[in-house]
Amino acid sequence: MRVPFLDLAAQLETVRPDVERAIRDVVESGAYVGGPAVEAFERAMADRLGVAHAVGMSSGTDALLAALTALGVGRGDIVITTPYTFFATAGSIARAGATPAFVDIEPSRFTVDPAALARWFQRETARRARVRAVVPVHLFGQCADMAPILRVAAEHGAVVVEDAAQALGASYPGGGGTAPLPAGSIGAAGCFSFYPTKNLGAMGDAGLVATADEPLARRLHQLRNHGVGEAYRHEIVGGNFRLDALQAAILSAKLRHLDGWIDARRTRAAYYDQHLAAAGIEVPATTWGPGRHAYHQYVIRVPARRDALRAYLAAREIETMVYYPVPLHLQPCFAELGYAQGDLPVAEAAAATTLALPIHPELTAAMQDRVIEAIATFYSGGG
Repeated sequence: MRVPFLDLAAQLETVRPDVERAIRDVVESGAYVGGPAVEAFERAMADRLGVAHAVGMSSGTDALLAALTALGVGRGDIVITTPYTFFATAGSIARAGATPAFVDIEPSRFTVDPAALARWFQRETARRARVRAVVPVHLFGQCADMAPILRVAAEHGAVVVEDAAQALGASYPGGGGTAPLPAGSIGAAGCFSFYPTKNLGAMGDAGLVATADEPLARRLHQLRNHGVGEAYRHEIVGGNFRLDALQAAILSAKLRHLDGWIDARRTRAAYYDQHLAAAGIEVPATTWGPGRHAYHQYVIRVPARRDALRAYLAAREIETMVYYPVPLHLQPCFAELGYAQGDLPVAEAAAATTLALPIHPELTAAMQDRVIEAIATFYSGGG
């Protein structure tokens, strides 16, 4: 039995009538860039996140770039982020003209360690005044520890931009008994990706920036459309970061199913937790509780023979992924920043010892049993 890492074709069959209707409506409308479909999706996302403004973007990468630019990040600035995430986070900082600085991660959640962030400011006395922003990443579907991150950033006059590309549907505990805060609604801006593999995926690239700040939202609207204010009057230099109407309509059609899909992911994660923990495997931490984790990925720790295990599973048609084998501070394009192996040991250990298992709503119990049995057999001597 083949166990796919993700099965978008199977997912499409569960929503095909809604998606085909949404596409047909846009095709017949003639409004292919911007227009009612984009505005409807933006309203739905703002309502879901509990923010005043949601600005559709052409991708999650462009959402990050536009948010940083709109907040005034540019040449000479430093932006602090995690070394253990997809390249777009640090790449967008560099494209905005700023210099990325990396702090280590918390070992169980894999997100920015607030203590490491505080130590960076204590240590970097000559550079800390240049820090314009902090970009925590809500990795694999679980929120970073936002309260201390916000506190440290505020102490040093830095804004916080959430990279929530993997975390739509996740939440962070509210303080003082208040309601949980949706990922992406906590900082000055929250950036989302709707790449096809995300929990809510488009049929192409798409993204969004969420914010409670009206002037920031206005600037984002300008930036995504070449900086235009009035027609043909360009008040700032922006880009073509517009969200296609077709993608917005597809996302709106799928959005109605998102909570059910996330519940299915949580159910499958609980099944993995129960059976893999019994076999001695280190399962993902759920710091804020499993009901606040969106399980974009299900990532286990494999401290011994990770690559051999992956090859063993692949030989049995069980697909897995390694996120992220080369931490960002060791990427060739950032060599000039001066980082070396060993500088951020927790992130480097995560890169060397983690493995993502299949987790998606279409994953059957039989498929999960096959994954669990194969891993148990490997570590009991069968591999």
